[in-house]
Amino acid sequence: MTHSIELIEDIEELRLTLQAQLDAKKTQSERNKLGQFATPTALARDVLAYGLALLPQASPVRFLDPAIGTGSFYAALRAMSSERRMGCATGYEIDPHYGEPAKTLWAQTALDYQIADFTRLEPPRHQEKKSNLLICNPPYVRHHHIAGHEKLRLHAMAKGAANISLSGLAGLYCYFMALAHAWMDEGGIAGWLIPSEFMDVNYGRALKEYLLRDVTLLHIHRFDPNDVQFDDALVSSAVVWFRKDKPPVHHRVRFSYGGPLARPALSKIISIEDLRSANKWTRFPKNDPVQAQGGYRLADLFSIKRGIATGANSFFILPEERAHELNLPLQFLKPILPSSRHVKEDEILCDASGAPLLSKRLYLLDCDLPEEQVKQDFPSLWEYLKTGKETVAQAYLCKSRKHWYAQEKRFAAPIICTYLGRSDTGRPFRFLLNSSQAIATNVYLMLYPQPLLARQLAVNPLAIRALWKALNAIQPETLLGEGRVYGGGLHKLEPKELANVPADDLAAIMGLGKKVEAAHQLDFSDVLTA
Repeated sequence: MTHSIELIEDIEELRLTLQAQLDAKKTQSERNKLGQFATPTALARDVLAYGLALLPQASPVRFLDPAIGTGSFYAALRAMSSERRMGCATGYEIDPHYGEPAKTLWAQTALDYQIADFTRLEPPRHQEKKSNLLICNPPYVRHHHIAGHEKLRLHAMAKGAANISLSGLAGLYCYFMALAHAWMDEGGIAGWLIPSEFMDVNYGRALKEYLLRDVTLLHIHRFDPNDVQFDDALVSSAVVWFRKDKPPVHHRVRFSYGGPLARPALSKIISIEDLRSANKWTRFPKNDPVQAQGGYRLADLFSIKRGIATGANSFFILPEERAHELNLPLQFLKPILPSSRHVKEDEILCDASGAPLLSKRLYLLDCDLPEEQVKQDFPSLWEYLKTGKETVAQAYLCKSRKHWYAQEKRFAAPIICTYLGRSDTGRPFRFLLNSSQAIATNVYLMLYPQPLLARQLAVNPLAIRALWKALNAIQPETLLGEGRVYGGGLHKLEPKELANVPADDLAAIMGLGKKVEAAHQLDFSDVLTA
């Protein structure tokens, strides 16, 4: 397949102009809903060059892109395959907005461009018609944009095509990967440019099982999340490479991170056995596989809960001055922490009333009395509640409560964690020692001592300070390895993820002996909302 460099670059310039024009005619939210994020030229060429290197030189290229868009990968194929024999090239695009102009653009080339829904098509029956080089940036459509009946259809098709039983929380890209299995020739190469979140989340388990069971996983390259690959998509991306054949015994997989595919910043070979036992794959290659051990985890010492969700923060959380202006009764106001950017220090001190000594002091409105009693006994509170009856009271969370203005009951936690942070700060997560009576919203995680720890603290209450310092001394890599990452270097820790962090050092501070594996560890959560 030979084309002059000038012609290739001219067409690519036309394609990029066309892409910009077509993108401009859609709103950001429309494109987000359909998961339409075009692959940049440099990235597309990097991916194609790598994929061609994995394909045997003598094999004529039978190219397939199930979500071709304006054809960034096909353009890259033309640019990178001058020394390769071409068998055929096929692309599918569901959206005529992009499909019709792109089909015209490529009309004089060998590309068979079809405007169709790939998920509804029958794969070729004969092996010689199947692809040996599948490269795709599938639509990143989140599950809540997929209708229920569509999920049922896609689930059945994925099960039939690749024996993958996907969760209802799976994004559309997972279904694309499953359905494409039947379109590939045996021994064919696939390169999928997808969000790296599948490597960590529960809905990604079925996809990871497929990658370890039914194909030979070759390489996963994860891009540095601080270098978002798509300007308009806040996702951390990875390229997943595999060959369509069963993996050999004791197979090993290359994991790399940062930089281009061929010259990554970090690289490590991980055994398939270690991958099977690893809950989170984004820990590779920065970290070694975790060896099974029976030591303490934070879950043994703390019950970790997300902060409360009010359903309408702007209505229920008020600045101290505003609460006084409205003359709201003090018994219905609870101190609550502002966002972490307003908490400059890691230790939260308090005044005599238990309110935190912060420049921004907020209070949560929380009343569990019926409306008639509020109206009769607390007229100033009733006047304020009336302003939200037609709007706030109709919000999903609020209308599900017995009284729409009554909040989840929660005590102040002695230690609070900021559960969102950026890796480029050097300290993505902070543990705050909370000496106040303030609770927190769901932008924080609240750490309540489990009975095992609570008994020790009852004897030595000052030890909570040593625990707090030990929590802040946990290496950022340990916390990042348990959490998940998004584009722009944004990391998040869910309660279960923080709970899985090793805690032998903290247990030693409290004089706890070697952990005895037992199923009788109680959860403190039953008293947190009492």
